[in-house]
Amino acid sequence: MRDGGTPSRTAYAVAVRRAIHQQIDRPLVFEDPLAIKMVDPAHLTDEMAAARLLRAFLVVRSRFAEDTLADAVSAGVHQYVLLGAGLDTFAYRNPYGDMRVFEVDHPATQAWKRSILETAGIAASRLLTFVAIDFERETLAEGLAQAGFDAEQPAFFAWLGVVPYLTAYAVAHTLHFIGSRKPRSGVAFDYATDPALLPPAQREAAHTLAARVARAGEPFRSFFDPNALAGVMRRSGFSIVDDWDAHRINTRYFSGRSDGLRVAGAGRLMRAVV
Repeated sequence: MRDGGTPSRTAYAVAVRRAIHQQIDRPLVFEDPLAIKMVDPAHLTDEMAAARLLRAFLVVRSRFAEDTLADAVSAGVHQYVLLGAGLDTFAYRNPYGDMRVFEVDHPATQAWKRSILETAGIAASRLLTFVAIDFERETLAEGLAQAGFDAEQPAFFAWLGVVPYLTAYAVAHTLHFIGSRKPRSGVAFDYATDPALLPPAQREAAHTLAARVARAGEPFRSFFDPNALAGVMRRSGFSIVDDWDAHRINTRYFSGRSDGLRVAGAGRLMRAVV
């Protein structure tokens, strides 16, 4: 979300790259048949397709979140909360018949998404609840409670493409909220490694990406030492903390490909269970 309450340009760029993945990458890392309907075909350009490392990370984090959600469902979780939902399409292809989905976002971004859905002819499920929260006026707990979220039951949270744009304090506050949910609750999210901990080439790439998003009006505000972040999560109530670096992501999701699609750099994935 940009300052002033206008929809996020980066959220749209992420959706475009998910759509491009459906068109040109084989095998698919993340199957999202609705992705192309969410964007203007004129934006599926060679220029956008060229950023393969970024595209790989954006699609794999969605796959990672939905794989982790499947584990949570197997453990008996029936509430799914997407924090900063953007143009995510899970709620419109939800394979779980009793899974309630809560899409949390700023009111302007949510109104923008709903207009895109209407134009694309994509209907909202009866199991989906839109939760429009202006965090300057209400808390996540208040917004979810008003939307019918059951705090007495476990829930799984996906928090994709959001953490780097928040302050470290806001990240810790949200993790504490999730970590205080009922046992079996969990979270999956991505975050950026502190550039000071990276080798020179990756550090330079991280600075280049940070400059790009800052020019778009959405600057990065937080970077983390993975060990320190794991400590924050354990203090927040998570009993299982599972951090994935680029090597582990590539081994699990990109091995054996003939096209060389892979991730690299400062982005990491985290999943944790209360």
